[in-house]
Amino acid sequence: MGAKLGGGGGGKFELGQNSDINVTPFVDVMLVLLIIFMVSIPAATVSIKLDLPPAIPPPPGAKVEEPTLINVQQGGKLFIGDQATSLDTLTQDLTRILDKPEPTEERVYIRADRTVRYGDFMAVMNTLQGNGFYQVALINEEL
Repeated sequence: MGAKLGGGGGGKFELGQNSDINVTPFVDVMLVLLIIFMVSIPAATVSIKLDLPPAIPPPPGAKVEEPTLINVQQGGKLFIGDQATSLDTLTQDLTRILDKPEPTEERVYIRADRTVRYGDFMAVMNTLQGNGFYQVALINEEL
């Protein structure tokens, strides 16, 4: 009475165990995902067409107007250039300083200290936009 210690003594059609990993389904899934991402990524990018004017420098000797600067300092202090103003009289002072037939069509630059509260800065922006000054540019300085 002996015990059979080895395998393989099965029938004629019995297959043994195979411990190899079949990677074919994994590769197929990865290739399908790769193709899906390659097709969908260009459609996901949003492009907005802009008709920008060309950058043409002014001719030599031409008079270049100084920009109108609104300076916002800590504590809500406002200046248009070197002249002090307040939030209540900002648009009247700005209209007087610009001295143009359509002052709301002129570009206005805003510069703020680093310590200015965001609410104070946005109050200036909202006051300007509420009175028709929509061409507002922000100035930043490199450190």
